[in-house]
Amino acid sequence: MIYNFLDPGELEDGELKLVLVNTLSPDPKKGLVPAYEFEMRHRGSGEKLGHINLRIGNMDKIVKYGGHLGYDVYPEHRGHHYAARSCQLLFPFAMSHGVSTLWVTCNPDNIASRRTCEIAGGAFIEIVDLPEDNDQYQEGERQKCRYRFEL
Repeated sequence: MIYNFLDPGELEDGELKLVLVNTLSPDPKKGLVPAYEFEMRHRGSGEKLGHINLRIGNMDKIVKYGGHLGYDVYPEHRGHHYAARSCQLLFPFAMSHGVSTLWVTCNPDNIASRRTCEIAGGAFIEIVDLPEDNDQYQEGERQKCRYRFEL
C-alpha cells in the first residue's frame, strides 16, 4: 500500500527541534498504520535528546493500546519537558492529516510519561487491560493508561 507522506516542515520550540528521520509505510496485514519517526535534537548543538513517533490511523490497536504518539527522552536529558513539547509540536502536523483526536498510552506506573501527557494537555480517560493477543501483553505489560488530546 502506498501512502502519501507529508513534509512536516520546521518543527522547533526554543532549543528543541524535531528532525524527521524515517517514515514507515502502512501494512494492514500486520496491523501497521503510516508512521513518522523523529529525533528530538538540541537546535543549537544538534545533540540527540530522544525520539518521538507519530502514527496516523485509528485502528483499535492504536486508539486503545498503542497510541498515536510514542516518545522517549534519553536519561541525561530528562526534566526539560522535551517529550511534552515534542507532542505539542506535532499537533499541527497531525491536524494536517485530518486528525482531530490523538491518543497517547503509557504504563500506569510510568509517572513521568503520565506527567508528560498532562503537561502536553491530555485528558486522562481510563486504564485498560491489554488483551492477551496484544504484542505489548506478550512483552509482559498488562495495562495502559489512555490520554486523549483534542486538537
